[in-house]
Amino acid sequence: MKKFKNKFIFAPIKLGFCKDGKVNERHLAFYKQRSEFLGAIIPEPLYISKGLREIPTQLGIDDDDKISGLKKITALLHKTNTQAIAHLNHPGRMANPKIPGNYFVSATDKACENGGAIPEKLTEAGMEKIVDLFVKAAIRAEKADFDVIELQFGHGYLLAQFLSPKVNDRNDEFGGSFENRTKFPLQVLTAVKNAVELPIIARISGDEMMEDGIKLPEMIEFSKLLKTNGIAAIHVSAGTVCSTPPWYFQHMFVPKGKTWEFASKIKEVVETPVIAVGQINEHKDMDDLLQEKQLDYLAIGRALVADPDFVGKYLGKVTGEFAPCLACAEGCLGGVKSGKGLQCLVNPEVGKETEELQPAVTSKKIAVIGGGLAGMEAALILKKRGHQVDLFEKENLGGQFIYAPLTPYKRSMEKLIPYFKKELARNNINIQKKEIKNYNEISSYETVVLATGSQPAVPRIEGLKDYFWSEILLPENLPTDKNVLIIGGGLIGVDIATALIPKNNKVTIVKRTTDFGEDMEMLAKKLSLAIMKKNNTHFSDHTHIKKIDGKTVFAEKKSEPITFEDIDLIVVSTGMKSYDPLQKKLTGKIPYFIIGDAKEIGNAQDAINSAYETAKQI
Repeated sequence: MKKFKNKFIFAPIKLGFCKDGKVNERHLAFYKQRSEFLGAIIPEPLYISKGLREIPTQLGIDDDDKISGLKKITALLHKTNTQAIAHLNHPGRMANPKIPGNYFVSATDKACENGGAIPEKLTEAGMEKIVDLFVKAAIRAEKADFDVIELQFGHGYLLAQFLSPKVNDRNDEFGGSFENRTKFPLQVLTAVKNAVELPIIARISGDEMMEDGIKLPEMIEFSKLLKTNGIAAIHVSAGTVCSTPPWYFQHMFVPKGKTWEFASKIKEVVETPVIAVGQINEHKDMDDLLQEKQLDYLAIGRALVADPDFVGKYLGKVTGEFAPCLACAEGCLGGVKSGKGLQCLVNPEVGKETEELQPAVTSKKIAVIGGGLAGMEAALILKKRGHQVDLFEKENLGGQFIYAPLTPYKRSMEKLIPYFKKELARNNINIQKKEIKNYNEISSYETVVLATGSQPAVPRIEGLKDYFWSEILLPENLPTDKNVLIIGGGLIGVDIATALIPKNNKVTIVKRTTDFGEDMEMLAKKLSLAIMKKNNTHFSDHTHIKKIDGKTVFAEKKSEPITFEDIDLIVVSTGMKSYDPLQKKLTGKIPYFIIGDAKEIGNAQDAINSAYETAKQI
């Protein structure tokens, strides 16, 4: 394989920036911002047939008309001596069933158990057509001046559908034994290798993390076959997009380090370069993998989304704290799924790389009122643009986000507030621990930014006196062995439930509608609800609480009376309402801007984005 300038590779992450499969300025700006300090970049997975797209906004390499655009990416990367790797994949039965014109083939004629289209079981003639698709895509990649090709053998896509004993139910020469199941994937590799001069990387799942799926011992043997068949490096991930998406996405609900373990095991027995991947989002992870585990390359994905200079800061070529990836998938998965394109909870500039932050025309003295996520982001952007900024916060910095890391599976979120605090200090932003109650206290400022957040929206319920909100998550408040009723089944209610369960509490959660966790990120919602169901949480939908009398709660479910007995504690999580005590007091006296929840109720990403968009205009 061609020698990279360093050991750091940008992993393939879907951007979702186009509708015609062709490269545009957003792609170029995104990769340019991340190219300087990397040895190589793998742009987003390239579809090899228009009928095999995973998202409607994916880049393609299915036709020669894509070559000129892809050349723009490779030329851009080569300016910084960064290698370009073309990731080629056939999704098989995991092509998106919602995209008109998509077709579905596989080693099997069974759909993914978690949903999807029923595929056609491939014949040998069909396999030959697929080999041809890969070969033609590889030739286009070479014409587009890519330096390396990566073939996807993992993650539950087509070649993995042949490899996996759980999926491959064939009784011909391509099914059954390990040797048979590897035959077609190796045919693809051989054909591509013979068609181009470029080195080839294999991306594999070291383990599919499911019963009867691909397991590490077989993947070690397969890695040996890949080496024998001329592979240049092995990129070791985990999971399958069908059955174990949290592992596929390396979500915060799964422990990091498992994929590194798989990579190390393969490295021990296969004499070929090995690439580690999966939640490499702290500089200490990089030290561990390069120095202790001595892996050859690190593929870093979402950490470079959250902070384009993540590697530059590790190498000491860029100053400042790195913005932490929380492994939350809020923006990077949610944005792409929604059709808006890649976004990031932490980094509001993602997807907007074509827009440069402009210095302020006139430096102003600005007061930011409120030190939650929105207030801190606004203060930083205003200061970077040249304004003089004072940040007022009567309590602790972080606002309601201080509760986010207190749930068992969201510990990774605890990195965000310390990052903001360090950046505020590094940028010499004056923080005053003070509550602003009237105009006179800030009359010396030229502009005010109101980031006063929100408060719980508590319903009027007869007898509702003693209750908790998110503060129940604080260690000193978290109960043990109690019968807890949660009123409200959105994000906050579900998060609280998952924190109560490990403390042996009996949880009942009620909601006026049916969709528990309706405002949650998709993976977090699915996993949280599964944990709750596994631990016998009582879900009561279409339920209206009418009265509380001691330990008895009277309600109506679908207009029928019901009661909840022996309730020890009540949690109210029925939504939030904007809190803005200063707007009326400032109107007509000083220019002001309202951001975050104070303007409109949203999630953490909404708050940071609101602050960024407002602060860059002041």
